[in-house]
Amino acid sequence: MIAYIICSLIGAAIAIAAYTVIQRIVLNGRKNEIIAQAEVEAQNIKNEKIHQAKEKFLQLKSEHDKYVNDKNSQLKDAENRIRQKEQNLNQQNNELQKKIRESESARQSFIAQQENLAKKEDEYEKKTAQVNKQLEVIAGMSAQDAKNILMENMKAEARSEAQAYINDTMDEARLNASKEAKRIVINTIQRTATETAIENAVTTFPIENDEIKGRIIGREGRNIRALEAATGVEIVVDDTPDAILLSAFDPVRREVARLALHQLVIDGRIHPARIEEVVTKVKKQLEEEILETGKRTCIDLGIHGMNIELVKLIGRMKYRSSYGQNLLQHSREVANLCATMASELGLNPKVAKRAGLLHDIGKVSEDEPELPHALLGMRLAEQYKEKPDVCNAIGAHHEEIEMTSIISPLVMIGDAISGARPGARREVIESYIKRLKGMEDLAAAYHGVTKSYAIQAGRELRVIVGAEEVSDDQASRLSADIAQKIQEEMTYPGQVKITVIRETRSVAYAK
Repeated sequence: MIAYIICSLIGAAIAIAAYTVIQRIVLNGRKNEIIAQAEVEAQNIKNEKIHQAKEKFLQLKSEHDKYVNDKNSQLKDAENRIRQKEQNLNQQNNELQKKIRESESARQSFIAQQENLAKKEDEYEKKTAQVNKQLEVIAGMSAQDAKNILMENMKAEARSEAQAYINDTMDEARLNASKEAKRIVINTIQRTATETAIENAVTTFPIENDEIKGRIIGREGRNIRALEAATGVEIVVDDTPDAILLSAFDPVRREVARLALHQLVIDGRIHPARIEEVVTKVKKQLEEEILETGKRTCIDLGIHGMNIELVKLIGRMKYRSSYGQNLLQHSREVANLCATMASELGLNPKVAKRAGLLHDIGKVSEDEPELPHALLGMRLAEQYKEKPDVCNAIGAHHEEIEMTSIISPLVMIGDAISGARPGARREVIESYIKRLKGMEDLAAAYHGVTKSYAIQAGRELRVIVGAEEVSDDQASRLSADIAQKIQEEMTYPGQVKITVIRETRSVAYAK
């Protein structure tokens, strides 16, 4: 049994050894086959790559030869063009030399002609002198005498023509004199009316009882003085029942005073510090209201893209009157008239409406009051980048400059129509307002003056000075200086009272 097992083990070992040897022989054979096959494939790949490299070389060589041929062709073309340009330049040079020779020949010919002409002129002058001498002998008078007779005849003819022209001009002037005289008389009547100035310079503020009057006046009149100093409006408190009069030529000031009084009466606290606070607040509110009025007017009329400063000026028109006619309503009416006429004539109604609305903005500007309002309005429109047609229409609506825009006559006609309808206007107060504004500006030009207000229809000028800059003695001299300057530079009816106010305020805060 043991022997059998040993024999089995030996047989298995021999079998395993034989299998191992056989496997190695088989693997070596396959290895050789794989190596041989790999060598064959490597040789094939090598041959293929060599073939591809040769083809690539031939392709590159062909492209290079083609590139070289193209460059050679281009060089030949460039050479041909250069040769052609050289030929053209040579030809132009030859033509230029030929023209130079011809111009030189022409110059010499011209010089010869000039010399001949000079000789002929000398001969002509000699012959003319001989003819004149012969004419003098024949006529029995000298050339100077003949010239004098001719001049006298021409003068007589010129006088006759000038006289005829003068007669025609005088006839035309006589035809227009009646119309011009009527216009002057009407303007004079309007300027001498008095009720309109009162209506345009006074606002009535209603109150409930006389107790409120006393509170507005304050102890020893300090409240009413503070209110007048802050607003520049004269406040008239008299025996008129349930009413106080606010007098000032500037309607914006009157509106500030009215609104401030309204708030003070409702609030009940009326003293100088509160008055100044309320007046400052009301001024800011009024500026916002002016801007809102201008914006609303532009929206109502369909006008867009206008500078904000022009919009503010439009809003200020609400508080101004022109010949007794509300300036904003007048400008809106002119704008609509101009737009209607422009549409009928086939023109741009938007430009016409814009010019009509802006034609009187010079009346609400506080700059350069000595300029006519039409020219001042034109400058403002130019400053804020309005179109040239609009600017010319504004400046020419009173014919103070030449009309260069087709819209200009429409604005002038619209302005005349709006003012000419019955009941539209009452009186011209522009000169009155300019006089009061000039009086205030004259006082404000002095050193130390902080505020100046013309009140009582220009019969009194109140000047407020800084206590730190002007002493009591200087304030006394200042009133005399202002009075002297008003006498020398301004024209005014009656007399003007100049009141210089100097006050010292001491303020402290309890914390």
